[in-house]
Amino acid sequence: MGINWEVIGWTCVTLAVIMGIIGMILAFISAKNVRKRREALGEVHTELKIGSKIMFAGGIYGRVVGIEEETVNVEVAKSTVIQISRFAIQALVDSGEQRAK
Repeated sequence: MGINWEVIGWTCVTLAVIMGIIGMILAFISAKNVRKRREALGEVHTELKIGSKIMFAGGIYGRVVGIEEETVNVEVAKSTVIQISRFAIQALVDSGEQRAK
């Protein structure tokens, strides 16, 4: 009784095809989510204006006090203004949303 190499070969081919299909499905879902996130960040950058409450990618909240081409001046505490890259802004925060101080 010997090893049936033909069955083993076809099993490997079948598994490779199934794994390839699953990989393509995951890549499609990932690309769709990346596209959606890029559009959301594009909206954040176009709707940005002085007085907007924002959240940085690091989770720090602040209020926009000045906008330049590539940077934004943000007040993070009373009389504390920092200059950040416009691309460090993760989201606009609702003005009605309360946060812990």
